[in-house]
Amino acid sequence: QALDKLAKAQRILSRRKKGSARWEKQRLKVAKLHEKAANQRRNFLHHKSKELATTYDAVIIEDLDMKGMSQALNFGKSVHDNGWGMFITFLEYKLKEQGKQLVKIDKWFPSTKKCSCCGKEKEIALSERKYKCSCGLVLDRD
Repeated sequence: QALDKLAKAQRILSRRKKGSARWEKQRLKVAKLHEKAANQRRNFLHHKSKELATTYDAVIIEDLDMKGMSQALNFGKSVHDNGWGMFITFLEYKLKEQGKQLVKIDKWFPSTKKCSCCGKEKEIALSERKYKCSCGLVLDRD
């Protein structure tokens, strides 16, 4: 909602004559809306990182290439808007304060090929959606 209001305010600003009193007033409205959206995002990230930090002793995340994702896929703005880097920073310091651990896993680590029970690795096709290990463990691949 804040981004919709911001878009409308920016359209109004673009129609104003630069340097006029009305342009200046609209410029301040746009600046306040930018600040509000940033504050809302930051607040959400603080709440989610605190929730994870208090709930778990160790948090394991995949080290994603957000720049590459935003360019490769058709939802670039939403990838940048989610504030992944800021979230990782918040989560890292909150876990460190509580003496807990944040583990970053490489994006190419083959976790869907490794059994979580016995640790054996097995080559499986991408089309296989169930993981069946020789030790008897059956899991959803994801």
